[in-house]
Amino acid sequence: MAFEPALRAGSATPEPDASELRRVFASPLALWIAFLLVHLLLGFLAFHSDGQPLGDVYLVYKPWAQLAQAGSVVGIQSDWVYPIGAIVPIMLPLLLGADNYIGSWLTLVLLLDAGAFAVLTIGRRPRQLVAAWWWLGFLLLLGPVAIGRLDSVSVPLVIVGLLWLTLRERVAVVMLTAATWIKVWPAAILAAVVVSVRTRWQVLVVAAVTSLILLILALTFGSGWHVLSFITMQTGRSLQIEAPISTPWMWEAAFARPHAFVYYDPQLLTFQVTGDGSTVASSLMNPLLGIAVVVVLLLGIRAVRSGAPMTRLLPSLSLALVATFIVFNKVGSPQYITWLAAPVVIGLVYRGRAFRTPAILIAATALLTQVIYPNVYDLILNVHPAALAILTARNLMLLIVLGWAIWSLWRAAHPTTDDTDEVPVRVWPFRALPVESEDAGDDASLTASGSLETKE
Repeated sequence: MAFEPALRAGSATPEPDASELRRVFASPLALWIAFLLVHLLLGFLAFHSDGQPLGDVYLVYKPWAQLAQAGSVVGIQSDWVYPIGAIVPIMLPLLLGADNYIGSWLTLVLLLDAGAFAVLTIGRRPRQLVAAWWWLGFLLLLGPVAIGRLDSVSVPLVIVGLLWLTLRERVAVVMLTAATWIKVWPAAILAAVVVSVRTRWQVLVVAAVTSLILLILALTFGSGWHVLSFITMQTGRSLQIEAPISTPWMWEAAFARPHAFVYYDPQLLTFQVTGDGSTVASSLMNPLLGIAVVVVLLLGIRAVRSGAPMTRLLPSLSLALVATFIVFNKVGSPQYITWLAAPVVIGLVYRGRAFRTPAILIAATALLTQVIYPNVYDLILNVHPAALAILTARNLMLLIVLGWAIWSLWRAAHPTTDDTDEVPVRVWPFRALPVESEDAGDDASLTASGSLETKE
């Protein structure tokens, strides 16, 4: 309904019209200016935070790339903590020379994010624009670690894969599988896809064939069993200081309890915590993670059997599995929070306002994580109580996010009259096939039931 904007008391200037604000936020120019500003600011912060956010780039990735250039490829000639696909983004920045490695890395991340941002925003559909603005805000809140780790390569690939899933399923699954062979966490998204879609056997076959091709390539180069070493290299590690499970021992160290202290593991290049019972807890975390994943998958299967639509199930199940991977992990690196962006983006695209609660919770979690790393990280290493309070609050937020996701999964199994879920008919550069109506236009969307509707 049209209305005249009210005037502020004592001012002759009218308040901005809501429709004008919407036009500004939907403007491609505004979107891309914001995208560039966010990434420039993150790059500036990365360089001016004592180099910590880029530490892995020049202290770990660059030496690995130079070793590979010299003929000793990690994952091929030796065991490695990452899947073999990770060597590709690690070596790519070396193409412009070792002296330019950091700048090339940041450019690579910028281009990958730009590709995902283009897929998300071209067409200017309202829910996708909301998801795009949320993603930019999330990156800004999380800070420079969002662009300074290998995870920043896998996240945009997963976002694109999820957006393409209902339009070009095979292409999407190949992309999700490739992301899994860079960092393991996208396996949670793939598992959610398998449970959520009706063509689950096709998804499994495409993922298996893609993985087999990558394995054959690695074996051709002489990797042997090194190609699977990432599965076992993480199992023997102790509790990393930021992991949720480590919180009690961090507080014990803060209060100088016997045998509780923080130490550096030079082999794994991480700070860990030990104390009475920490070894037992560390040994139990992998089995507990497996059990928790099975329980979440069973909740997803329950929802499928109850007739829950894919639009409702996939975002919640993806979020639940990714949050499980973080909460039950004995590694709690700050970059893990980037994983949560992908489920929220697809949740905002499919479900709109129904997914705003986890969007807000995860944005707050990102902000707390930036405060932790790099701002008060030195205080955490020295187990300062104030810094530990922030870390504890962040870990509690992760538990709340997991709790919301499980609650949402439980509700998905119950009938509902809510029909606001939708799947975009077009996500650049694809459109739904077959096209049921040529007159539907760019704002057409598929409802959760699969029928075509046009937004006014």
